[in-house]
Amino acid sequence: MESKNKLLTGVAWSLNGETTYSIEGSAFNAGSVIKWLRDELKLIDSPRRCDELAESVTDANGCYLVPAFTGLGAPYWDMYARGCIVGLTRGVNRAHIARAVLESITYQMTDLLEAMKADSGIDITDLRVDGGASVSNIMMRIQANMAQTKVDRPKCVETTALGAAYLAGLAVGVWDSLDDIEQNREIDRIFEPEMSMEVRNKYYAGWKKAVTRAMDWEEKE
Repeated sequence: MESKNKLLTGVAWSLNGETTYSIEGSAFNAGSVIKWLRDELKLIDSPRRCDELAESVTDANGCYLVPAFTGLGAPYWDMYARGCIVGLTRGVNRAHIARAVLESITYQMTDLLEAMKADSGIDITDLRVDGGASVSNIMMRIQANMAQTKVDRPKCVETTALGAAYLAGLAVGVWDSLDDIEQNREIDRIFEPEMSMEVRNKYYAGWKKAVTRAMDWEEKE
């Protein structure tokens, strides 16, 4: 199907002559924002330190980070956007900045989830996550709150490599079907939403407002 909410349509996989398609969202800067906090700002010395700082405060104290370092991807597609931090007050410290960094990743994912729900008409009841950033417990808790659904993290978070291995195994007969592969998946942890929809909407509205401050920053040639 063709997305009506600025997502990408592509091939997920092709097996036995049957092609499965997907709608995909693309965020230009997600996990790399943590590296920026470490390597450029020098506010942390490791991703774990970012988690520790974020866990030491209850929220970002009104601060929002929009990591549009290379523009904004889906669903905005604004190549002229640039990164910004808004909502700063005298009380904002590095723990709040660390929290805002993790929240920025979850807000971007929420943007994509909202677009996917609008395209598909399907309510998401189980969000399966993977990748290096998914090892952050605090970020997964925030994501569960923003998505208002349970977040399911597997024991093996390197899903891209695992998926390639599974497809190769299917091709040579190690597994007979996708059902066989599904049975191999092991859950590490389930994160449940702990925030009311009213509070969630308040935080998300702040994010959407912050995004408008980042958009169209560079002059169009």
